[in-house]
Amino acid sequence: MSQEVFGLSTGLIALLDDVVGLTKVAAASLDDVAGQAGRAGVKAAGVVVDDAAVTPRYVVGFTAERELPIIGRIALGSLKNKLLYLLPVALVLSVWAPWAITPLLMLGGGFLCYEGAEKVYEALFGGHGDEHAGADAEVTATARQLEEEKVAGAIKTDLILSAEIMAITLSTVAAETSSFWGQALILALVGAGITVAVYGAVALIVKADDIGLSLAQNPAPASSFLGLRSWRGLAPRGADRALQPLTKALGRGLVHGMPVFLRLLALIGTMAMLWVGGGIILHGLEVFGLAGPAHAVHAVAASAGHALPDLSAVIEWLVGAAGAGMIGLMIGFLLVLVLHHGLFPLLKGAPARKG
Repeated sequence: MSQEVFGLSTGLIALLDDVVGLTKVAAASLDDVAGQAGRAGVKAAGVVVDDAAVTPRYVVGFTAERELPIIGRIALGSLKNKLLYLLPVALVLSVWAPWAITPLLMLGGGFLCYEGAEKVYEALFGGHGDEHAGADAEVTATARQLEEEKVAGAIKTDLILSAEIMAITLSTVAAETSSFWGQALILALVGAGITVAVYGAVALIVKADDIGLSLAQNPAPASSFLGLRSWRGLAPRGADRALQPLTKALGRGLVHGMPVFLRLLALIGTMAMLWVGGGIILHGLEVFGLAGPAHAVHAVAASAGHALPDLSAVIEWLVGAAGAGMIGLMIGFLLVLVLHHGLFPLLKGAPARKG
């Protein structure tokens, strides 16, 4: 018994020593962790923009009082997706199956290409119906049931997008650090940071028209601190009369501009998905020894950059992103044709043929 206790004590001391050492390393390398997390977050930009563009549709049809609570519930579900489900899976892959990271990342890249190309296809040739929103068309008995369905649908969609974010992050982290705890810290930091950023932005987008309407109707913007306190019953003063034309114009601009902004955000999200998805597949092909497509895109981008030396870095990046986006669009169109005109009809027809 004494040997077991001694062994347990020794193990506990070793564990505590490891924790202390990890804390010191984390503190010493905080800037490096933040830098790696930032680089990984940038690579996940396409998915992040699409997430911000997709989420506002889940609060359409609800009263203004329920919009922020619904977004909060979706954000909490997104955080659980990333930290409780996807983070452990990513760490298991990094330790026991690092060879699987690139193929899984390429599958995710193919999904991004498919999603982006499907939106382009529907814009050009008409929609197939949104498979992700099938439950939205069902009539529900109560507003509570509708909210539950919307939140559940949003969290399921977020799981796919979050998986791609974590996969992109893992691929970046695995190349820069071999530390298990370092990878865990960076993955958690990116997951939490992106969730806060995306759903904070979504909350602002969803409430922007309400903010604009309040500004446009507020006769005492200075006295009410731009509506932070109730302006009802306040007598306009000189500062209010001077500020009111500006706040009214800003409020009307928000009310009329948000629909345009949302359409622009959706367009940017589609472009970003194609760019990121195409880039992931190009890099994956390089890993497997098929470097020709990636080298061709890089050569065209470098030539374009040399043509305008003063803007070479910007031009090279833009052309490279456009090239990756075109690759992504071609792959996505191929997947759309195969799935919508091949696999999906086959699966729908299979039960009928059995009957």
